[in-house]
Amino acid sequence: MATLEDATALASALPEVEETTRYGHRSWAVRRKVFAWERPFSKADLKRFGDETPPSGPILAITTADLHEKEAIIAAGPGVFFTIPHFDNYAAVLLRLDAITKPALREAIVDGWLACAPDSLAATYRDRS
Repeated sequence: MATLEDATALASALPEVEETTRYGHRSWAVRRKVFAWERPFSKADLKRFGDETPPSGPILAITTADLHEKEAIIAAGPGVFFTIPHFDNYAAVLLRLDAITKPALREAIVDGWLACAPDSLAATYRDRS
């Protein structure tokens, strides 16, 4: 199980990350491109769940490289990674912090950062890792 504090520490450890606020919630950006953010459900989101119980716990959104990667992540991590209609045709996944391990959270955050970081910065990071 991971926490929002874990997400903050992992995101902040990446090169050139700035913590900011997006719609009143924490978000993390690399060179002004947001790659991870808190994403509580809105009233409209909850209404779309209908009789289905929405995932519990704190929710984090992470940018993906593309829609194919999004689908692969969701398929590989059911119960942890998911999407909602608001994110249809948008390259990002939602994840339940209370259902993800810290190593898996780190991987998701790094992948989100790599999807948004400029190529030169991403290449430098990969060379060091």
